Amino acid sequence: MELVERVDEQDDVLGVVERAEATGRGWLHRIATTICRDEQGRILVHRRPGHLARFPGYYDVTVGGAVGVGEAYAQAAARELAEELGVRVPVRPVLKFLCRGVAGPYWLGVHEAVVPREPRPDPEAMSWHGWMSEDELRLAVWRWPFIPDGQDAFGRYLAACAAPR
Repeated sequence: MELVERVDEQDDVLGVVERAEATGRGWLHRIATTICRDEQGRILVHRRPGHLARFPGYYDVTVGGAVGVGEAYAQAAARELAEELGVRVPVRPVLKFLCRGVAGPYWLGVHEAVVPREPRPDPEAMSWHGWMSEDELRLAVWRWPFIPDGQDAFGRYLAACAAPR
């Protein structure tokens, strides 16, 4: 049983519920995700295993999962990188938005991280991974099925990174 904080439209906590209940009832909760780059600036792309219930065999550029009870977005993002990629690196928050995604609504905290060595992905989470330039990725999204929510997050990430600070 995975517990998450049910939140409102302002991302304020309403209570603690099971993640399956939050998703099943369309209740807002929190998800943290990270876009990983290598030292050359390429983006980590991965494919989900074919046995997964949601988006089997789809590609994604984000690594993440639910924010635990009492956990900050950045803590969850770093934890998910360790669990799914086997790397412990600092994450930098980039943006947070209310995602009205395919799997239901949730607050999504988007982070970025530089991964200085080759990751060791959990085969239960990723069946393939590789590094792509932004140009290579633009071509790949036309050829391969990508998770829509991940593409939304990636587009917002690129816009936020391009905006003057």
